[in-house]
Amino acid sequence: MLDLAIIIVNYNVCDLLRDCLKTVFSSEGGFSYEVFVVDNASKDGSVTMVSREFPQARLIESPFNGGYAYANNLALRVILDGYPSLPAVDDETSSALPRYILLLNPDTALSLYVLRDMIQFMDSHPDAGAAGPQLIRPDGSLDLACRRSFPTPAVSFYRMLGLSKLFPRSRRFARYNLTYLDPDDVAEVDSVVGAFMIIRSSMWRQVGLLDESFFMYGEDLDLAYRIKQRGWKVLYNGKVKVLHYKGESSRQDSWRPVIEFYRAMLIFYRKHYASTTPFPLNLLIVGGIYVQAILALLRNVWLSAIVRRLA
Repeated sequence: MLDLAIIIVNYNVCDLLRDCLKTVFSSEGGFSYEVFVVDNASKDGSVTMVSREFPQARLIESPFNGGYAYANNLALRVILDGYPSLPAVDDETSSALPRYILLLNPDTALSLYVLRDMIQFMDSHPDAGAAGPQLIRPDGSLDLACRRSFPTPAVSFYRMLGLSKLFPRSRRFARYNLTYLDPDDVAEVDSVVGAFMIIRSSMWRQVGLLDESFFMYGEDLDLAYRIKQRGWKVLYNGKVKVLHYKGESSRQDSWRPVIEFYRAMLIFYRKHYASTTPFPLNLLIVGGIYVQAILALLRNVWLSAIVRRLA
């Protein structure tokens, strides 16, 4: 049985993808794995690079950029639909599927034993449906998105008011990014980030594929929500560290990431919370998301003007 299938979605980050694949294929630890690279219609020579330098990777070329969830699903269907006889139950004794599937961003770099350690972590936590490591930025700081709570109305409200930044050690106000947790500990969380998210293969048969209505944010939160609805845990493993450059694909367009971030907030809220939220509070939350989006876009305009003035 294959231990791990790794899915890397790429969009115009050829150099980072090359470096990421080098670290993946240099991994050690005595486990079996297969790598899928899904290219989202890049124009920077990524496809040619992968074909020439990493022929051992399975390359899937999308004719257009359908987003993160869409691209991951292309590979997931290859992995899952290739075994139609597998029942839609938790059956990890079958040799058809890899034991785990890893969603990995191309702007990550792995040390030699990261994959081994995360596989062993999942093996030692059979109640975990998914897990993620500690993600470290190039400056050595913690990538706060690597463990977080679901954006419930209360959690989102505290964040929009800025209380999560004012009281980063508060278990009430700082739940959005769980900044009160020791980053080096192991903890059960609501979600880990799709930049490195290892998932028990049987989960996909239970919860379905990624929701393609999310373009580049929110799909990992939505997946974690569905995993936890099934009674499984999502775990953060702060003992394992991964370098994350973060946002290199999205920086190619300064506007779309802002729009997609707040669009994802709306999708997630409407999908999971709106039906149980009183109407006046519903209006307040949706209005708050729109206001935050407008302010973020105006901030982009202001910063762009400053950059042009200094250029």
